[in-house]
Amino acid sequence: MARAAQVGKGTIYRYFRDKDDLFFQTATSGFDDLCDLLREVPDEPDFQRRLLAACRQIVAFFDRRRHLIRMMQAEEGHALRAPGQARERWMQRRRGLVSAVADILAQGEASAEIRGDIPSEVLATYLLGLLRARSNDLPDTPVEQRSLEQALDLFWSGARRRDQATQAEGR
Repeated sequence: MARAAQVGKGTIYRYFRDKDDLFFQTATSGFDDLCDLLREVPDEPDFQRRLLAACRQIVAFFDRRRHLIRMMQAEEGHALRAPGQARERWMQRRRGLVSAVADILAQGEASAEIRGDIPSEVLATYLLGLLRARSNDLPDTPVEQRSLEQALDLFWSGARRRDQATQAEGR
């Protein structure tokens, strides 16, 4: 790491307590980067287009930064088993990302396009899991079988308000 940054090893440890802190800070920076990308999504009045734009940002991030996503997944296991403050710091950053996605989903709930009986934070967690699986957990699956549209269709099938889902089936 020090060699890649072209600094001395001692310089690295001026900013990080130890190697574990370096990994933790790098992994949690991914949450911040994703939140920044989601803030760039235009405040589109059409909920479905806004959701698609947000999901494209997330998937592009996952596809561009596969190593960081894998590091985040590995670090999550460590952080969730860690006592006290490390776990809370991890969860705070993770909640920030879930909240950023939930804010977008709240627009769909407000326009009665998605169900209101499931909290938007829960829906956001499911959606992020689908998008992560689409990008990282299906490496040997052909791209057309793990398209963004397919992942969104799976999400949309469960998130759509029941009366709208029934109407869509009747068409």
